[in-house]
Amino acid sequence: MKLSDLTPAYGSKKKRKRVGRGTGSGHGTTATYGNKGQRARSGGTKSKGYEGGQMPLTRRIPKRGFKNPFKKEFSIVKIEDLYRFKGKESIGIEDFINSGLVDDIKSGIKLLSNGDIDFPIKVTVHKASDKAIEKIRSQGGEVEVLS
Repeated sequence: MKLSDLTPAYGSKKKRKRVGRGTGSGHGTTATYGNKGQRARSGGTKSKGYEGGQMPLTRRIPKRGFKNPFKKEFSIVKIEDLYRFKGKESIGIEDFINSGLVDDIKSGIKLLSNGDIDFPIKVTVHKASDKAIEKIRSQGGEVEVLS
């Protein structure tokens, strides 16, 4: 046996179906689309949510409430999270991102008053609760709120 004698096993190789190449090919005229009907027409496909004329699921289900397209969502930073910055004089938005405390800024970073702090620090954020500002100022720190 030589390399030139090797052939693939019978039935492992199949010729592709060439449609629309004349009646003699066996797949001419309708080109395997069948006679008439939606699928046989040009552009004859259904849209994603189409259910054969039945009222689509997205329209059958009741809608409730109001979705505000202008809603602002803030990334939250708590006062107890500021311990990882102990020893620094000031921290800003870049510091929160670099430390991994905030992955996605969204509409901004908001400082909340969860936890306690026992060292002075200057914090720059987009928003802060009144209680958080009060806690930081009581320790001799400062909160700068960006507009």
